[in-house]
Amino acid sequence: MTNKFEALKNSDDSGEDDHGSKDIKSADLISSVPIDIPQGDHKLQYCYWLWYSRRSPGKQSVQNYDQNLKLIGSFGSVEQFWAINSHLARPSDLQSHSDFHLFKVGIKPMWEDEANQRGGKWIVRLRKGLASRCWENLVLAMLGEQFMVGQEICGAVVSIRFQEDIICVWNKTASDQATTARIRDTMRRVLNLPPNTALEYKTHNDSLKWSSASWTSDSQYGRTGLNTGL
Repeated sequence: MTNKFEALKNSDDSGEDDHGSKDIKSADLISSVPIDIPQGDHKLQYCYWLWYSRRSPGKQSVQNYDQNLKLIGSFGSVEQFWAINSHLARPSDLQSHSDFHLFKVGIKPMWEDEANQRGGKWIVRLRKGLASRCWENLVLAMLGEQFMVGQEICGAVVSIRFQEDIICVWNKTASDQATTARIRDTMRRVLNLPPNTALEYKTHNDSLKWSSASWTSDSQYGRTGLNTGL
């Protein structure tokens, strides 16, 4: 494993892609190449992409969002996950307006992706200092198939912002209330959330309508699930 992810631990305000990652345009080509899983590794049920994005505060466009998404690694086994994870900065150490996106291979972290179009996301807002622990717990629950909802989970996002942090879980079918309720309850359990913690479900269709109406200074938050009017 190379140190191409090491720069994320020392990212600055330049916004330059200096860690050898791939952009969104490379994803289709990369997804067509099977992930090589070494013999003896503990294979996961699904293979995953890990994306990173960071932007400067200010008005964003759809094109800006696409350009900011960088594919920094893919994995299909427990060992490959830890090899990548050990080189990453913890979410709480990232600068504001940074995001990690963990999605199944073949699904881009975009509302418009075919797997996401009819889905939505559960959103939980965290006070500062909790993102790293909650993100690791959530990721391990996803990789360990603790949600027990078949192929419904598309991915998850952790978003670091100035006053609070956000964790979202994306699923394929917003209309399946039983499945969305199970995802919510599993999130409460694996994140060890207090009973009175508010979680909000937002469909990607609603997000697209909001986005087309107005891109605000927190528009990327809309992509990952904030700007909900609360």
